[in-house]
Amino acid sequence: MHTDGQMGELGHSRAARHGASPFPPIADYAFLSDCEATALVAPSGNVEWLCLPRMDSPSVFGAILDRDAGGFRFGPADVSVPAARRYLPGTMVLETSWTTATGWVIVRDVLLIGPWAHEKERSRTHRRAPTDYDAEHILLRTVRCVNGEVQLSVDCEPVFDYGSKIGQWEYTESGYHQGVCRADGEIALTLTSDMNIGFEGPRAIARTLVKEGESRFCALSWGQREPPRAFDDAYKRLVWTAHHWQHWLARGRFPDHPWRSYLERSALTLRGLTYEPSGAVIAAPTTSLPETPGGERNWDYRYSWIRDSTFALWGLYTLGFDWEANDFLYFVADAASGEEDLQVMYGIDGERVLTERILDHLDGYEGARPVRVGNGAYNQKQHDVWGAVLDSVYLHTKSRDHLDERIWPMLVRQVEAALSHWREPDRGVWEVRGEPRHFTASKLMCWVAADRGARLARLRQDDPLAKRWQAGADEIHADILANAVDKRGVFTQHYDTDALDASVLLMPLMRFLPPDDERIRRTVLAIAEELTIDGLVLRYRPEETDDGLSGHEGTFTICSFWLVSALVEIGEPVRARRLCEKLLSHASPLGLYGEEIDTTSGRHMGNFPQAFTHLALINAVMHLIRLEMHGSSVAPLSPESMVPAQPTGNGKGKGAIAPRAG
Repeated sequence: MHTDGQMGELGHSRAARHGASPFPPIADYAFLSDCEATALVAPSGNVEWLCLPRMDSPSVFGAILDRDAGGFRFGPADVSVPAARRYLPGTMVLETSWTTATGWVIVRDVLLIGPWAHEKERSRTHRRAPTDYDAEHILLRTVRCVNGEVQLSVDCEPVFDYGSKIGQWEYTESGYHQGVCRADGEIALTLTSDMNIGFEGPRAIARTLVKEGESRFCALSWGQREPPRAFDDAYKRLVWTAHHWQHWLARGRFPDHPWRSYLERSALTLRGLTYEPSGAVIAAPTTSLPETPGGERNWDYRYSWIRDSTFALWGLYTLGFDWEANDFLYFVADAASGEEDLQVMYGIDGERVLTERILDHLDGYEGARPVRVGNGAYNQKQHDVWGAVLDSVYLHTKSRDHLDERIWPMLVRQVEAALSHWREPDRGVWEVRGEPRHFTASKLMCWVAADRGARLARLRQDDPLAKRWQAGADEIHADILANAVDKRGVFTQHYDTDALDASVLLMPLMRFLPPDDERIRRTVLAIAEELTIDGLVLRYRPEETDDGLSGHEGTFTICSFWLVSALVEIGEPVRARRLCEKLLSHASPLGLYGEEIDTTSGRHMGNFPQAFTHLALINAVMHLIRLEMHGSSVAPLSPESMVPAQPTGNGKGKGAIAPRAG
């Protein structure tokens, strides 16, 4: 932890100068989840991020943000670089292979999932319908020696409340196989192992020699479930969890294509970012991983953004995960059902207040400060949220030809809010902290709200309401065309600038205009040629945008995937495929993506792994696969493939039934 306000920045500069850092590259972390808690595991075998008991709780292991904020290493005593790492196929079980001078061992890490256990009492957390499975609240780590012999070590040092409270260990029974760590007011952590555990201050340690054919385990637990007490039980639970993930993935519909593995890993990652009790999908499991090395663009992404709803539902429906899509839709519906204004984001159980604060005692990843928890953007005015909700419900309705009457009053409020506020400036989809502007993408999503609302009203045969809402959509449409197009015929970031913004790539995906409209084509090509670095897309150029922050940022991977989809739309499949191949080559060694890519080094930046990026990947890859296999980019569950186009008054293509969101 820092002792001087500039130590982090100086440390980062020194590390960069000598090409070394105590922090692993962000892309080298492995992601684990039981759909209630998430963990990041470094290549060294150290668990460097774990928040308990929920994804958005304070961390108990926080070494990813400060090397003194707690970790849990399990692996060879004298080697820290593994021979290989992978997920067991179709699972969220991490397998790390280690070779030493004396032998070879394989470590497997997993957050356990088991059969549904609430048979005699109701769950205190679940709001969605129960399933056949539930998180066991146990991080299990097993090792098997496959050759020779290897000295193993365990080093478990929780530091509670984001690295601010050191715990105390004590044995729970006679013998040396289980201990519990506690700190005032914090969750209790129990460490169980078939190795002998000892305590050195705040650390629980174990050391043993494992020989060919032998196995060991250790399990960290924090709930009511009994941890395994023998390796056979630990192994059975690991196998049950692995089979659960494989059975879940088998429910999906994946094309027989070389890129199938990217779709499958993205699907598993999105599932891992889902908070099962409520159905919420978080943006990322981390906070304050920097968008700029050593910079201040550090945010807490452990919340559920309303704007993700359309993108999440498109991806989940397209891949056949209707149950999960429904759960997320009803989470959004729950959040939007009250009389209060719709927010940009919510807590994972629907919390509305997400007060942002700075943790001054943490140095940050490679000295990037401040470290933030909470997110001050929760109470910003961002006008895209109404369109995201309406597009989500419209997509859900057209995939079932049924509109749930219970949520119709909520939808009416959202459309009316969009029509009441669309003329006002806002902070935009990128949540800039500068002055509000008339952002084009915000106007676009207000149009989406009115347009999709009118279509839903027609489905209900409410012609007066449909007519009024369609008139509002037409007015917004005309206003955008009149004010957001520059002299070149290119859509701009907002009404008072000629600057480009990648968010306008949503225009062809949302069917604002036909993809062959010259303004759409010019916009997509202008972004491809002028808002890119080495072919990858920036959100915007910070020197042209008042975002209230200093410094630069990397290319935004979601925007690059949007460009792939947009290039397909405008009839540039060769260019789209080349960009998609480049993006897929930037996947982490385990197939994961952060928020940004530094094109100079190829390093991932920002919170990791990021749901929005994986959603955009699904959209882009499916665009290209549909084009290759069927000569069309239209996915089977997109609305335009199920109902005929409904013409509108201006004849400018607005009637195409289509949110193909990225």
